[in-house]
Amino acid sequence: MHPDLESLFYKAEENYLQAVEMKLFKHHINSLAQRLQTYEVLRDQEIDIFQPVADRLVEAFAQESTPLLEQALKQWIAILRYAAMAMLLNNPEFLQRRLLEWLTDLVEVQQRQSIEAKLAQLLQDRLREVLTEEQRNLIAPFIDQAQHTLLGATALYA
Repeated sequence: MHPDLESLFYKAEENYLQAVEMKLFKHHINSLAQRLQTYEVLRDQEIDIFQPVADRLVEAFAQESTPLLEQALKQWIAILRYAAMAMLLNNPEFLQRRLLEWLTDLVEVQQRQSIEAKLAQLLQDRLREVLTEEQRNLIAPFIDQAQHTLLGATALYA
């Protein structure tokens, strides 16, 4: 459950929410609706988002083996899916625990940092084309978290 809403629910068990708390509750509900809409766009347009990314990746790394590029692409698809769920939950720890802890070691072992960095940049470029600014602002912290964790890079999304 959304942590901020959860704390308000617990508070409401003791007494009615005050005006300030109700305003905060409404804000979280509106934010949740925006996050859900963004989640649905990412889900429904996943192929439209990733096909141009895949095409540009193959162009940029023509010398690399296709299975290596496919594996990296599949992992970024998983990253976007987990980032979208973390955004929906408003919980960066979800992304860290569910995906990034095991994926970081895999990327380092396979020496794919340059491919991963390019994929991250291509994905962010594509998200700028597909999402509204408001939607990008919702997903950006989670994409940045994934990129920073995997590559030790500063956020390119800004």
